[in-house]
Amino acid sequence: MVVDEIRELLAAPSPQDAEPFLARLDATLTAGYAHALQLEAERWRVERRIGEVAAELARDTSVARAEELAALSQRLSSANESITSLRALLTSLRDKRSEVRTAA
Repeated sequence: MVVDEIRELLAAPSPQDAEPFLARLDATLTAGYAHALQLEAERWRVERRIGEVAAELARDTSVARAEELAALSQRLSSANESITSLRALLTSLRDKRSEVRTAA
């Protein structure tokens, strides 16, 4: 998983040969930003579905609708936490890339 790869790179000492390490940093940053976009797309889909279910809830107050809304709310919260955490890791990784480039 990309988060594990980011953590591994953040924990790694600065290498003697910076070029391969920088290439790995760049590839991981690219994968990380792609993953962040996927999470944001999922968040958007959940937000849209919450709006749909809320509108349906006005007409149909069934327990199933309320349960779906609760599950969607949990998914939205989880997506928001994942995005926030991933963005923080990506920022740290970008900073490490700058440090390695400066030292090279």
